[in-house]
Amino acid sequence: MKKSKRAALMNQLPFTKGNYQIFAVGIVIILAGYLALAQGPADSFWSLMLAPILLVIGYCVVIPFAILYQKRENAGPVKSAGD
Repeated sequence: MKKSKRAALMNQLPFTKGNYQIFAVGIVIILAGYLALAQGPADSFWSLMLAPILLVIGYCVVIPFAILYQKRENAGPVKSAGD
């Protein structure tokens, strides 16, 4: 029984539509970070403050979240053993 359950899990696609949407948001944030990095002189607010913040959020928060995100199947109430 364990082998069939494992085989069923292996045949499922790991990414859903939600994962791809979150990943796309991460790519947009990263592109915005690089665009902010390219604006103005090297010592401007855009290059020194905004760009690194956007890049860190994109690379270290949103993209890993998109990879690890799984939609919960059971959203109903949990019954205890005594009910």
